[in-house]
Amino acid sequence: MNPLLIVLKVHSVTRYLVLAVAVAALVKLGLGSARRASFAPADRALGSAFVGLLDLQVLLGLVLVVAGAWYPALAGHVVSMLLAVGLAHSMLIINRRRPQPGFALPLVGIGGALLLIAGGLMAIGRGILTAKAL
Repeated sequence: MNPLLIVLKVHSVTRYLVLAVAVAALVKLGLGSARRASFAPADRALGSAFVGLLDLQVLLGLVLVVAGAWYPALAGHVVSMLLAVGLAHSMLIINRRRPQPGFALPLVGIGGALLLIAGGLMAIGRGILTAKAL
């Protein structure tokens, strides 16, 4: 099998992991905020898992671009995804450095990243849950 096709398939499957962890994090963070709970290590871990998977997803995407899998619509996709990574990272880093970390910044970071991801997928003619034959 072509190595580039393997990377493309892994990139396609990883998006579901990113989405699943994002939804889990948004639910946990939202419930924590609604209950006025203290920001716990599990909250930070979910945020870190989301950003780690998002980093992996971007790395796989960049490997595809560098390997020559480029078409013009990818420009909007790449920009949107890089903005999503930047937003998620920055909100989680700022929250971590606060004396009393809270739920608002991670919610903004993960929720905003999901909106940017949705926009990036639309740029290449896909939806969050739609699959396209490879």
